[in-house]
Amino acid sequence: MNDKITNWTRSDDAMVESAIRRGATRRELLHMMLAGGVAISAGGLVLGRAGKALAATPVSGGSLKAAGWSSSTADTLDPAKASLSTDYVRCCSFYNRLTFLDKSGTPQMELAEAIESKDAKTWTVKLKNGVTFHDGKPLTADDVVFSLKRHLDPSVGSKVAKIAAQMTGFKAADKQTVEITLASPNADLPTILSMHHFMIVSDGTTDFTKANGTGAFVKEVFEPGVRSVGIKNKNYWKSGPNVDSFEYFAISDDNARVNALLAGDIHLAATINPRSMRLVEAQGDGFTLSKTTSGNYTNLNMRLDMEPGNKRDFIEGMKYLVNREQIVKSALRGLGEVGNDQPVSPANFYHDAELKARAFDPEKAKFHFDKAGVLGQSIPVIASDAASSSIDMAMIIQAAGAEIGMKLDVQRVPSDGYWDNYWLKAPIHFGNINPRPTPDILFSLLYTSDAPWNESHYKSEKFDKMLIEARGSLDQDKRKTIYNEMQGMVAQEAGTIIPAYISNVDATTAKLKGLEANPLGGQMGYAFAEYVWLEA
Repeated sequence: MNDKITNWTRSDDAMVESAIRRGATRRELLHMMLAGGVAISAGGLVLGRAGKALAATPVSGGSLKAAGWSSSTADTLDPAKASLSTDYVRCCSFYNRLTFLDKSGTPQMELAEAIESKDAKTWTVKLKNGVTFHDGKPLTADDVVFSLKRHLDPSVGSKVAKIAAQMTGFKAADKQTVEITLASPNADLPTILSMHHFMIVSDGTTDFTKANGTGAFVKEVFEPGVRSVGIKNKNYWKSGPNVDSFEYFAISDDNARVNALLAGDIHLAATINPRSMRLVEAQGDGFTLSKTTSGNYTNLNMRLDMEPGNKRDFIEGMKYLVNREQIVKSALRGLGEVGNDQPVSPANFYHDAELKARAFDPEKAKFHFDKAGVLGQSIPVIASDAASSSIDMAMIIQAAGAEIGMKLDVQRVPSDGYWDNYWLKAPIHFGNINPRPTPDILFSLLYTSDAPWNESHYKSEKFDKMLIEARGSLDQDKRKTIYNEMQGMVAQEAGTIIPAYISNVDATTAKLKGLEANPLGGQMGYAFAEYVWLEA
């Protein structure tokens, strides 16, 4: 009997776990799996996996300490202005969102009881009852309206102002109901509201130093660029958190961050490099590694409106010159998955797995370079440590070019000022893009004709129209078909090369339990503090 699991996904795993929690019988679970394409002989594997996921019982108590890799004096407790990972971790600790993404990338309700729409343009949000802010004030529709509307105020400086601009109408229908009207239909609104910036704050808040949210922890200390400390919210509307307190700070040096973990000073060291990974693995059973491949990538950008990117054959040559497997193996030390030159990663429901990456073929590359008339010319390529692993990637591509007489002049520039002076500006340069929850956000930010971060200046009227069509449809199958075609268009037509989706690795003490992968990034989508626990 064939026991291969054919069409089973992480969403299905989550569905089985939920069914077990509700008390489903083994017979009911097996019927569920048969409907999902799992043979009876493989059903035991799925049930065993689900049982293991549910076997660990959270323990209450203890003081959690964790270290990220970046912070600055611009650190903030205002969710709208959050920009660094440390900001996201704090926001997830002190506030809640209307929705959140589970480990399968599916939006689940948080402060919202339900979010519904018949036309994807007018949405009704029903709020949960019994939720209070840290100061004791009950959550109402007015808080939600205030929290969302402030992103439209230029003086706020919201990092998601462009995304929020589609919300044109807000109305508190009653104390527990909000109506949101969009400028045009967007079926992704429940997913968009899971972004870290859309945390809900108390109506009228102007002083964010108190971090008066509805979240799992109450702020005790906040020193920008230094540390933050939260104490367990004893009146939390959920069952958590498990730990009594949570301290978070940054240790920018990777070795120092890992050494702090190995010395027992912290329970989690976020985003460690491959060399540190091997050091942690050598310690034995006392430490664990949590790997998340959620859509972060470093890409090579060739502006289509400048020499030599305005020659189509130059773009084709570069795409054949990139050895994606070697980049994953060498530049990323195995911490990544081969990319297919478009931004929707395998962690996303809409990722087109049938779209194959361009094969490494130096002879085809040489043919196109010769046709473009660039063989023998010295072509500048700007790289920097600011774009993770870009220098190593550039060296690999440069070496492949040298083999066929293609001279790529890799110019390494300082991290300081890179994003202002080179990114989006230089004819050929690297970028680094963080995970985004929807194809619509990725395409709107990076590939539409008016995209603010259109790295290669790609312009296609057809692409722009398809994005609007997909955005407004509530038919998931139709949307997937459109997004698949759009991924193919980007891979074939844009001047961007995405050789790999980069994996993030967090190192933890074995005493830290409950950490899971999340499509919004490492550290459980930056929300780990609420869910993990410390084994006694």
